[in-house]
Amino acid sequence: MDNLIKNLENEDIEIRKKATEEIGESRDPNGIEPLIKTFNDTNPEVRFQAAKSLGKIGKPAISPLIKALRSDKKGNIKKYVTLALKEIGDSSVVDTLIEVLNDKEFGVRKFAAKALGEIGDKKAIDPLIEKLNDEDWGVKMATLKALGDIGDERAIDPIKKARRAATGDKDLKKVANKALKKINK
Repeated sequence: MDNLIKNLENEDIEIRKKATEEIGESRDPNGIEPLIKTFNDTNPEVRFQAAKSLGKIGKPAISPLIKALRSDKKGNIKKYVTLALKEIGDSSVVDTLIEVLNDKEFGVRKFAAKALGEIGDKKAIDPLIEKLNDEDWGVKMATLKALGDIGDERAIDPIKKARRAATGDKDLKKVANKALKKINK
């Protein structure tokens, strides 16, 4: 483990990426903090792999990830923390992801909506419905998909309303229709 952690600071991107992957494969909780620090790596592939690896480590990573999320003032690592929490997929992170739906950074809101959809906890329905009015198109799209993935009938009317409001936006209407089909199965 010590060598892998040391390799996280290697100049070679491929070595750093491989080290993040191997730490995840090991599922060793000693790799949690070093992987979280890797969210500041200059390479997005290394950051992405760190998030996936934290997902593999699983539940032991939840508390340190939430701590990192709350201490990130600039928003740089929030997307990767959100991705890692999604990868863990535990319903205990739903409340945190609901909080993140209101982040000032649109990319973070989008990742949170996707994560909530994939986790599938019905507790997220009402907060997701509120995000159908988000000013960011990508957040709206992720929210529609998430509501379809969760499949709760409470989302039908709000999705229809969002579809009607999307005049001239064929892509948004298509995602809304897919979400409605998933719910109406």
